[in-house]
This record gives sequence, structure tokens and C-alpha cells, in this order.
Amino acid sequence: MLRKSKNIFAVLIIFSTIIVAREKLLVPMDLKQTNHLKAYGVAFFALNKNIQIEWLLNYRGGSFLCDNISLLQKEMRVRGIYFEEITISQAAKIYSEIGNESSNAEVVILEKVPKIAVYVTPNLKPWDDAVTMALEYAEINYDKIWDEEVISGALKKYDWLHLHHEDFTGQYGKFYASQHTAPWYIEQQLLYEKKSRELGFTKVSEVKNEIVHRIRDYVGNGGFLFAMCSATDSYDIALAATKIDICDVVFDGDGVDRNAQSRLNFNETLVFQNFTIDTNPFRYEYSDIDLPQSDPVPMRDPSTDYFTLFEFSAKHDPVPTMLTQNHVNLVKGFMGQTTAFNRKVIKPHAIILGERQGSDEIKYLHGNYGRGTFTFYAGHDPEDYQHAVGDPPTDLNLHKNSPGYRIILNNILFPAAKKKQQKT
Repeated sequence: MLRKSKNIFAVLIIFSTIIVAREKLLVPMDLKQTNHLKAYGVAFFALNKNIQIEWLLNYRGGSFLCDNISLLQKEMRVRGIYFEEITISQAAKIYSEIGNESSNAEVVILEKVPKIAVYVTPNLKPWDDAVTMALEYAEINYDKIWDEEVISGALKKYDWLHLHHEDFTGQYGKFYASQHTAPWYIEQQLLYEKKSRELGFTKVSEVKNEIVHRIRDYVGNGGFLFAMCSATDSYDIALAATKIDICDVVFDGDGVDRNAQSRLNFNETLVFQNFTIDTNPFRYEYSDIDLPQSDPVPMRDPSTDYFTLFEFSAKHDPVPTMLTQNHVNLVKGFMGQTTAFNRKVIKPHAIILGERQGSDEIKYLHGNYGRGTFTFYAGHDPEDYQHAVGDPPTDLNLHKNSPGYRIILNNILFPAAKKKQQKT
């Protein structure tokens, strides 16, 4: 009798395990979510454990759905993430709702852990870049690479590349007027010049030009590129200025090519064209791509500065839909050396993802190049309106539900999506 009871108990355990496994965990990404940023990290955690995740585009703010596994429940409780246990019938109802042709929603399968690289200088301070802060807060693993790694061909190891707040033109961020006597500026210039010589180049602008071409090849071969702030416009300016000296004497020891503007080749760029460069070393601005111009510093009221995310068809345009997932469509603006992109110099093929309504200011855009994609997001830090040199780091514990940081994390998660779902 005892043996029979034990057998019945074993069967009940197996049966209950099957039932639990068939239940689902829904991670809503609407206003009920307690920590939007950490939720992306749990999606990566699940993928690292070979647990399939479904990204429910436009469903409750771009929610996540997966099997009800105790390991995930525990991890989400530890990270302070809100989730709901739902039955199979409830999940079926969600699928039915999403599948309805009248519903602007779609299910995208996340199937792989993207290998992530962030292009940064060795002396990077952890708060200098919003993306590294987002990655570390969300607990997503990444590698740091710089010029030596790019030149040696290391990019082929990565699915996703972020360009740090960088100046690819060789003008050291155009901080000369205000910072050229500061220890950090002198240290940076010496570091850049030393590395350029080690790599066989005579000027910093030359090695940076090689870097932008290597990165463009990486994108053309299927890579995902994400850039913010000055890494966006300075990247395209460097491509257009290949073999043209646009650096004044204070940067490279000799003067600017007097015909530099007329010699720019806009066929080389990813997204910007017909822009006018600014080679004045005393002006904190690269070109007229940036709006509003950084010099003079624009006077704006942060409480009224917002940009709008565009809505796309989830079923027909899943890529831009993934990149704009959010619990709001009106996002707080934020400044940077490149605060927004001038609509008038953007190539027609670019997909506008976010804009400051009633202006020519484009905040967020996306496009294809070869077999890969690029996404440019203007501004320095979504939760630091007017970031200045030496400012303290942003504490993301105070911004767990930041819509601006969600845009960054959408891009980081984007390469995990099953390729056949991606159509533009």
C-alpha cells in the first residue's frame, strides 16, 4: 500500500511539473512595470539559459512572454521586475488578440544572445556614455574595444556595435576653445597620438578614417550599428572627408584643406548629405547636421522639450516597431554635442523614428546598409538634460522606467530577434 502511495505521489509531482511548464510568464512593459530597464536584462538572462522569449510588439508597451520557469521568477523578484503568471488559455487569448488583422501588434521570437561591443577609449569613465550605463544597470554583458581591435579585424566577432561619444574627424571633440589646457584633454590627445603612431598612421584623423571604413564594412556584412551624440554626425563627416584634411593646425600640426567643403563626397556616407562642415577650431560644432547648433548653447525649457516616437505597422514593419517600443510615445528631450539631426541633410532612404514636432529636428533614425543596419540616436544622456564635462554619473536607480533609456535597450535587444521576422 505504501509503495502504491509513493507511485501516486510521484505521478502527481510529474503532472504538476508539466502543468507549471505549460504556464507562461508575462512581463508587461506598460505603466504597470516597476523596472523597465532591468526587464531587458532578464530577457538576456533567459536567452543565456536557452529559454525562448517572445517579444510582443505593441502589446502593453512591448511586453515579453516566456514559459513559467521558477529560475526566471526568482531572477525577476531579485531584480525588482513586475511579472504576471498566466495560464495557457490566457496566453492563447493574447496570441489571438495580437493575430487579429485589426490589431497593430506582432509576436517576434528572440532566439540568440547577441555578442555586444562598445567602442570606447581605454580611459573611459563609466558615466561618460549612456549605453555603457544602460548595459551595466540592466546586467547585460559586453566587451570594450578600441582602435587596435577594430584594425585587427575583431569586429567580425560581434553582432552589435555601439559607438561611444566619439569624434571620428580627429578634432578631439572640438573642445579646444574651452578645454585644451585641462589635464583630461591633454591626456586624451597624447593617448590618441600615441595609438595612431603604434598603428602606423601619422595623424589621429587618418586612423579614425580607417576606423569608420572598417565599421561601414562591418555593417555592410550584416552588423548592427548603434551610435549616439557626436559619434553620429562625426562618423558620416569622416566618411565624406576621406583623404581630405578638415583638421586645423591645433589638432594635427597643419592647416585645413581650403577646398575641403567642395571636395566632400556624400556618396560615402550612411545617412547625411549636402551638409556644411565647420572647421573653426574655436567653435564647438562640426557642421550644420546638428540642430540646434551647440555654439551658442541653445536656451530651452527642459519642461517643454519633448520628441515624438513614430508608430509603425508591427505586422509589416517589425524592425522600426521593435526600435520604438515604449510605454509612452512622447519622450523627454535631452541635449548633447549633437542634440538632433537637421531634417534637410538626411538622405531619403533613412527611416525617421522620432522627431521634435513642428521643427526640422530629428532625434532618432534608422536605415539599412548592405546586409546590416544602423541606428542613430541624438543627444548624450536621456536623463541628464544638459550634460557637462565632469558632471556626476546618472543614477539609473532613480530612472528605472526611463522612456529615453528604453530606446537604447530596444536597440541592444534588436539583434536577438529571429532574422526572418525582420522586414523593412
